[in-house]
Amino acid sequence: MVLEGLELSLGLSLDRWLACAGVLLLGAFVQRATGFGLAVVGAPLLLMLEPRLVPVVLVLFGFTVSLMMVRRYWHEVHLSEIGVALVGRLPGNGLGIWLLLAAPMAVLEALIAAIVLFAVGVTLCRFHVPVNRVTLFVAGVLSGIFGTVAAIGGPPIVLLMHGFSPDRMRGNLAAFFVITSLLTLATLALAGQLSAWHFKLALTFLPAVLVGNALADAVAHRLDKVLLQRCSLALCTLAALGLLL
Repeated sequence: MVLEGLELSLGLSLDRWLACAGVLLLGAFVQRATGFGLAVVGAPLLLMLEPRLVPVVLVLFGFTVSLMMVRRYWHEVHLSEIGVALVGRLPGNGLGIWLLLAAPMAVLEALIAAIVLFAVGVTLCRFHVPVNRVTLFVAGVLSGIFGTVAAIGGPPIVLLMHGFSPDRMRGNLAAFFVITSLLTLATLALAGQLSAWHFKLALTFLPAVLVGNALADAVAHRLDKVLLQRCSLALCTLAALGLLL
């Protein structure tokens, strides 16, 4: 009876909720252990399990993680280095929400698969792209599209920051994502894609995300991070290809 009441309250069957919680736990573990993974791992798998969770729940948790990162690396944040990208994010968000509202689910699945594969490619290949106002603006537009459709707004910006020191990159990316996550949530709310149900469901998933972080803190130093990253990239690739089939 209690389980039935919980399923009715969440609008999600218990087995599906457990599967989604497992995906978020895994994504949080990979994110904490390797520096990325929550959205890239989560988006294609959650889309197959429960499309209503993408992108809102991932954006909410992405904001939370980024806020914690900003507190740690605030001294490395230089808004002058991400300001033009933030400007580009505005039209990108507009294009992203248009795709969410107008595109059929099959098109969205293919687009999210392409975004995930792009993220995998950026992670594996250290492309060298000049950093200037034009590339920052274009990266901001792409980040807006990717972030609004799939909560994966990082790869276009990461592509430009490969030359930064690790702490400088983490600080600037975290600040960028704190601001852009709020912009994305506002865009989704204005388009009627954000509801109290998302916040309530996100709260039920919060323990899974915290457990994933705690597990990574406890065991990540014993793991081969390169192997872990390769395994997570392989999982992302398989999930993306599954969306395309």
